[in-house]
Amino acid sequence: MLDTMETLCCLSGVTGGEDEVRDYILERAMPHADEIKTDPLGNLMVFKKGARTPDRRVMLCAHMDEVGLIITNITPDGFLHFDQAGGIDRRVLLGKQVFIGPERVPGVIGCKAVHMTTAEQRKNVPAMGEMFIDIGADSREQAQNVIALGDLAAFSDTIVRFGDGFIKAKAIDDRAGCAVMLELLESDLPCDCWFAFTVQEEVGTRGATVAARSIQPEVVLVLEGTTAADVPGGDRENPVCCLGKGVVIPFMDRGTIYDRTLFKTLCRLADENGIAWQTKTRIAGGTDGSAFQRGCAGAQVAAVSVPVRNIHSPSSIAKVQECEDQYRMARLFLEEMAK
Repeated sequence: MLDTMETLCCLSGVTGGEDEVRDYILERAMPHADEIKTDPLGNLMVFKKGARTPDRRVMLCAHMDEVGLIITNITPDGFLHFDQAGGIDRRVLLGKQVFIGPERVPGVIGCKAVHMTTAEQRKNVPAMGEMFIDIGADSREQAQNVIALGDLAAFSDTIVRFGDGFIKAKAIDDRAGCAVMLELLESDLPCDCWFAFTVQEEVGTRGATVAARSIQPEVVLVLEGTTAADVPGGDRENPVCCLGKGVVIPFMDRGTIYDRTLFKTLCRLADENGIAWQTKTRIAGGTDGSAFQRGCAGAQVAAVSVPVRNIHSPSSIAKVQECEDQYRMARLFLEEMAK
């Protein structure tokens, strides 16, 4: 499962440009699928029959898109201005390497040299408009030979395994969930299931809204990455969730009140199978679950998430064990639905 996740994290799939991720998933899913649907927005929905047909239409969901940047202007001397595509803390941007557009043009994010700034300016993080991407071009015309306005920029895809079972990569949110679903698709399932690989979650669960109308699931398990604030300088009493304490089973976020029965079922399954779990200690963030819960006739929705430090950054950090336990929880959930 970890190899699949690493491969997916290396692909470029900034929100609104998930083609590379979708093509990879589709190629692996096709030999195992009983039905495949796509839509104009770019969602990939795969159905696979299992050992039993449950009473209700069951779906697993994970989003393919990652946060990144979008090119908005090219200066006369060939530097690129940009804005964010998805929510990014601009403090993480300076000095980072990116790859731009379908040709993966390399660039580095910079800003005004420190010796050119005032003491007051050095107290603040530069605004997005004060930063630029340097692609080594000497003029606007030279930059336009390889870059177009509207091109998307993804963070560098370097992956590092370190410490006691930690992994650093971009896009763990939510390639971890995509990897779980892909591995399940390539296995024998306990029950029939739809797998929704959605687009544009990072800009408002847009893909899930369309997928909900297309499939009209009745029970949905969202597989996600969620922020962990268990770092120095954070709120020690309320770190949201912590790496090493298990997968996250949330009861509520800013978009969804998760189904109480499914929440209790997931907690029980984790306890019965020796899987460490925690819940979020702060009502924050959101997932595709909100779109499925409210779509069409509505659906019962639950979630299992991997805690991620430095989420929405080039250096997201997760624990390998918790990524693997997310897979175990998803399989246990399907076995429960088969009953």
